[in-house]
Amino acid sequence: MTLAPVKHLPLLEPQPAAAGVSPDWVRISGASAIALRFRSGRFSREFAFGGINLLLNYDDGCRSDCSYCGLARTRPGDYEDKSFIRVEWPLVETDELVDRMARHEATLTRLCISMVTHPFAYRDTCDITERIRTKVRTPLSILVAPPTLNRTRLERFHELGVDMIGFGIDAVTEDLFRRHRTDVPAGGAGLRWDQYWDIVGHAREVFGPWKVNCHTLVGLGETDADLLDIFLRLREQEIWAYLFCFNPEPDSRLADHPKSPLRRWRRVQLVKHLVETERWEREQFDFDGDGALVAIRGDSAAVDRAVASGLPFETNGCPGEKGEPGCTRPYGSYRPSEPFRDFPFAPEADDIRRIRAELALDEILRPTTPRFLSRGVPGTGSLGDKNERGE
Repeated sequence: MTLAPVKHLPLLEPQPAAAGVSPDWVRISGASAIALRFRSGRFSREFAFGGINLLLNYDDGCRSDCSYCGLARTRPGDYEDKSFIRVEWPLVETDELVDRMARHEATLTRLCISMVTHPFAYRDTCDITERIRTKVRTPLSILVAPPTLNRTRLERFHELGVDMIGFGIDAVTEDLFRRHRTDVPAGGAGLRWDQYWDIVGHAREVFGPWKVNCHTLVGLGETDADLLDIFLRLREQEIWAYLFCFNPEPDSRLADHPKSPLRRWRRVQLVKHLVETERWEREQFDFDGDGALVAIRGDSAAVDRAVASGLPFETNGCPGEKGEPGCTRPYGSYRPSEPFRDFPFAPEADDIRRIRAELALDEILRPTTPRFLSRGVPGTGSLGDKNERGE
């Protein structure tokens, strides 16, 4: 297939790097800063953390203006002070970061570079990738900015040693994508639903099965039926769905938009696990006319085993070298003072007891004989009531 050149954000000619700007500088998550001893601190519960997250940084910031994002162009404040998924991202020198990753490599499980929508993003991501690969062998992912890419550029990432590619689809229907990411005050910067899926398809062909993931954000107005649709779509392409829970960024356009109730979130986590890992089918889930889940129909013992394992409720992220959890993003979907939305470690017995109460499966788990009800016209249905703690 012949691809047209990237039209939205072409690769510009190299210019002298400015202080504090990629590729010579990057931002890293607060958890990464602690793990690599850039900062002191500790988590509310002790666990091994080895997933290092990098974010490209530019004086003029990300060119996109997504309604929910802390880096959105129209969010008030200086770009250097903006948070991302409600987490502080300190600025560090790239070479110093790579040196520290090399020193701490034995404790690292996964590295991830997050691009932003910017004319230099592709060039600088290649540069940073080469610097990392020169000194560090830890598995490396890139969370890409599709408007900056085509198939040739994806192939270049693969040649440089990147083993997984992620896409921030976030809004799981075309209508929601357009509303939150394309038809926005500062312009969509080339973010289009069809273009995202074109690049996802190319990435699947270049990187192979289960080497591509799509981030799906719960709480932007989608129905439960919408989420099931995208879980099934991705599974059939052998692409992972990584769940994120909408977590309002202060001063963003969705700052006052409520988070998904905890009960709904837990049920979505379980449904995704059953579809993706246990290969349950559409016919095993019943929805009402608003697209809200009303029944799960299957082997109750299988559901119980899934819940008891804790796996559906752990953070979705790229794995480590031996398949262990690699990128665990603590506090990416919740505040430290809130219940864990996803666990950056295996949930313990007390955690599982709380999860069972939050799920309230007695309300929706039905006999094993499959039966499918028409889901009607999707509206604003969701998996649970509007009580934030699922009570």
